[in-house]
Amino acid sequence: MDKKQLIAKLDREGILPADDLAQLLRGLDSEETELLSGCARRKAVSLYGKSVYIRGIVEFTNYCRNDCRYCGIRCSNTRADRYRLSKNEILSACEGGYRSGFRTFVLQGGEDMHYTDSDICEIVKAIKDRWPECAVTLSIGERSRSGYESYYAAGADRFLLRQETSSPSHYAYLHPETMSLANRKRCLDDLKDIGYQTGCGIMVGSPGQTIENIVQDLLYMKDFVPHMIGIGPFIPHKDTPFADEPAGDAGLCLRVLSITRLMLPKVLLPSTTALGTAVSDGRLQGILAGANVIMPNITPPRGRCRYILYDGQIGTEGDTQEDLKRIGDDLKSIGYFADMGRGDSIM
Repeated sequence: MDKKQLIAKLDREGILPADDLAQLLRGLDSEETELLSGCARRKAVSLYGKSVYIRGIVEFTNYCRNDCRYCGIRCSNTRADRYRLSKNEILSACEGGYRSGFRTFVLQGGEDMHYTDSDICEIVKAIKDRWPECAVTLSIGERSRSGYESYYAAGADRFLLRQETSSPSHYAYLHPETMSLANRKRCLDDLKDIGYQTGCGIMVGSPGQTIENIVQDLLYMKDFVPHMIGIGPFIPHKDTPFADEPAGDAGLCLRVLSITRLMLPKVLLPSTTALGTAVSDGRLQGILAGANVIMPNITPPRGRCRYILYDGQIGTEGDTQEDLKRIGDDLKSIGYFADMGRGDSIM
């Protein structure tokens, strides 16, 4: 079966054998690439229309207890300019975001245990009390099941936790010995069981990654059936052990996005900041490859320029209104429009 036939089968059936998925990932010519992205784009539009959901990210701390080898805010990076936002600063960022039209706030940070479970609950509850119609997404890493339950009871709607890779050996290469893929998957299972709209995801092109690893990721996510999947290319940071590693291939990342859309048609699929960093029009390319979410930064200036996960990261400067206008104009240029609503999953 040639690649065009494989793409048609994937579009029709939502699954392919591992060897066939690997064949699509290893490379397509321009005609095959357009066929794949076109199928994914049509699938997304058939379910979500031409809406692209816009979420506001508040990066509230760049302290992290972990020492992941790829991350600019790893705990051993003494050059990182650390900060924490207070509850009032977080609420102020959300208030500004609300006035700008955002109806989903994504609270993202390193695994900073300075913020206790009670602190997180207090922040979530304050946001929901002020703006009950808004969705609150947390992206704060691995916590206990009881912690996750308490955030959900306080009003958190969604939780993002990328597994980064589904291979235990590859996970061990990317992370310190104190972390394990088994615990990461335990967290994801807990989050989904509790009732969160749950997001997972991977880096494409991370050091040591093989095509077979990506296939393993795709099959894991197909089985897990998350509500959201974050997929972006690996980009090195100068103050990490992977500083001299090559960045992930944006073309491969776009193929993974399209294949993911065809395997999990209803999933919320961001066109990530990393993709926009890797390629100047990367976020638009992501939308045309089947993505349907963009998450601009609404962090206060004193944090925005210090939450640096990888070199060249976009969104660290600028004004929220300017960002929104640029995103809206860019989407309009390809026939889409920015949807500032909650944009809940249809899973």
